[in-house]
Amino acid sequence: MAVDELDTRILRLLIEQPRSSVREYARVLGIARGTLQARLDRLERDGVITGTGPSLSPAALGHPVLAFVHVEVTQGHLDEVGDALAAVPEIIEAFSITGGGDLLTRVAARDNGHLEDIIQHLIQLPGVVRTRTEVALRERVAHRLLPLVEAVGRAAGTPR
Repeated sequence: MAVDELDTRILRLLIEQPRSSVREYARVLGIARGTLQARLDRLERDGVITGTGPSLSPAALGHPVLAFVHVEVTQGHLDEVGDALAAVPEIIEAFSITGGGDLLTRVAARDNGHLEDIIQHLIQLPGVVRTRTEVALRERVAHRLLPLVEAVGRAAGTPR
């Protein structure tokens, strides 16, 4: 799906001003509200826009310890372990990966002792062979998509 320059401008507004209305976005962009709504619908339908909820801080929710836990799984049990991970509220993301492990999880914990309890729980799940944990010390680049959106928009405007 191609994202053009107008899509890029729309996405930039959504990222920078997430609480504005469709009417306000249309005014700022200088386009008709119907045009904007059609673009938003297409971006959602094509999977470019995947959500509209607020970004939340695990630290502000009392879980300031962030760790990445690699989970090695017994062959053939990836789906079952993935389902079990989904039942652990402190696991805020999990991905199937290549390399040293089968799954990579992002875990938010209250403190190091709580993190250890979570890891001990993971080790006891059927199908889990071992885990390897890396604790994040400081965020160096916050989750962001605007630079990627802008790069895609620039590439869309480049003649081929």
